[in-house]
Amino acid sequence: MNGRERVLGRVRRALADERGKEPAAPPSAYASTGPRDYLWTHGERSERERTALLAEHLTEYRAHVHRTDPDGLPELIARLLDAQGARRVLVPAGLPPHWLSAAVQEPVPDRAEDTAAALDRVDSVLTGCALAIAETGTLVLDGGPDQGRRRITLVPDHHVCVVRVPDQVVCSVPQAVARLDPTRPQTWISGPSATSDIELDRVEGVHGPRTLDVVLVGSDGPGRACAGDGGPG
Repeated sequence: MNGRERVLGRVRRALADERGKEPAAPPSAYASTGPRDYLWTHGERSERERTALLAEHLTEYRAHVHRTDPDGLPELIARLLDAQGARRVLVPAGLPPHWLSAAVQEPVPDRAEDTAAALDRVDSVLTGCALAIAETGTLVLDGGPDQGRRRITLVPDHHVCVVRVPDQVVCSVPQAVARLDPTRPQTWISGPSATSDIELDRVEGVHGPRTLDVVLVGSDGPGRACAGDGGPG
């Protein structure tokens, strides 16, 4: 069986109707894709090490990383918005109200009827997240109450994302996938939006925020190790 037959066989299998009727295709086309023996995580890390690795990778991707405790969060958010000259801030419906208690900006609610043009007139967007992945420096949003709809983080030029550490930080992609609900709309973010042309000239803000501020909130004591966080088996 060649590669074409293998790929087409998998497509046919995926398109089998809901009654369980197998489509006409050679049985060999349904051969196993092989073992998926991915590593659950690459080494053991304490909660403190996990958070440090997340911050390191986010910085490498040109995100701005900040740390604070819950009491200092409103003041830090206010400073980050002031630094961007933000006047209007888009906020999801379930955002904790005290996050903006020190800010003077006008909060703009996330409304389904808003067009892309309306969202483009917003200066900043403030959200929480579902998870953050240390090994890849990735933030995952899944449309939760403090995150809102996907497009509100894709249009405004400045995004402030709050991550609760250590509870929302996992080591690896497999750990993240195991915790996420696959039926929810997900946005995976690794740094500000960027692209490069054929000569590798980097341009930021093409299909998402030009500036990404990530706020890590909480203490990240030694705690338990990543490798023990609910791995397979």
